[in-house]
Amino acid sequence: MARTPFKRADRVAALTREILAELLLLHVKDPRVQGVDLTDVELSGDLREAKVFFYVSGDEAAQANALEGLNRAKGYLRRELGQRLTARVTPNLHFRFDGSIDYGARIERLLGDIQPAAAQPAEGAEPEDA
Repeated sequence: MARTPFKRADRVAALTREILAELLLLHVKDPRVQGVDLTDVELSGDLREAKVFFYVSGDEAAQANALEGLNRAKGYLRRELGQRLTARVTPNLHFRFDGSIDYGARIERLLGDIQPAAAQPAEGAEPEDA
């Protein structure tokens, strides 16, 4: 059976996300990172670089605040990750805001606006018999 080349990176990325989420929830006391959800971690092929995607509700100021808090805690998070992760190399952490949740909510809202209009019969058309 052939192994996929990204399987290990995917496992390490999932474990990295779990560890970082636990650290943020239980150990990081910075109020700027309260309410931050980690949505995904993407690791480079050599496992040296990690893009950590996060989401926080609110406006752009809340996002910038959260990013600042995460970057401030980056050294602590990397050190703790290195102690808990059984890998030769601890990845460098790069935090990115994940706007896909807001984008998905906007699409849902737009689809919701379209559906009631589509359910109404067009002017001059006779309603279907039930």
